[in-house]
Amino acid sequence: MSLIGKEVEPFVTEAYQNGKFLTVNSDDFKGKWNVIVFYPADFSFVCPTELEDLQEQYATLKELGVEVYSCSTDTHFVHAAWHEHSEAIGKVEYPMLADPSQKISRIFDVLDETSGLSQRGSFIIDPDGVVQAVEITADGIGRDASQLVDKVRAAQYVRNHPGEVCPAKWKENAETLTPGLDLVGKI
Repeated sequence: MSLIGKEVEPFVTEAYQNGKFLTVNSDDFKGKWNVIVFYPADFSFVCPTELEDLQEQYATLKELGVEVYSCSTDTHFVHAAWHEHSEAIGKVEYPMLADPSQKISRIFDVLDETSGLSQRGSFIIDPDGVVQAVEITADGIGRDASQLVDKVRAAQYVRNHPGEVCPAKWKENAETLTPGLDLVGKI
């Protein structure tokens, strides 16, 4: 069942960020744009490349008013150890959510019940706490965070311009479409 258009269900968890432990809950998603990126496990192979790539886009996302979270079924203690021992993860500044109970992974429907690990899922959540975009890929397929930035920009544009939509490959300041009878069969 798709999560698009649905409000994020309540959760509370521990997180690691910049040398500190903190508590994060679903209410923290309200009032701003959010991106949450699930990945299978700390101390793995594709995951650090993705989280490092996401860190490279973090400043851009922050400029867009977006908070970024990563999440795996590891604990916040494991996130801290990984941050201290991995060159790639040592760069990460955004909160790393712990989901050892697998509750958050279940809420976002990315839990692989066989392995007990999260699948690679990316979610864009609007300031009302409602999911606007979802991407889920197989374990061996890494994601490109620059594409996530483009999707955030499109989601923000559509929210701020009711009645307009962003076509494929849309980039900021490009033309949009206004759905209507005059466009039927002409695209």
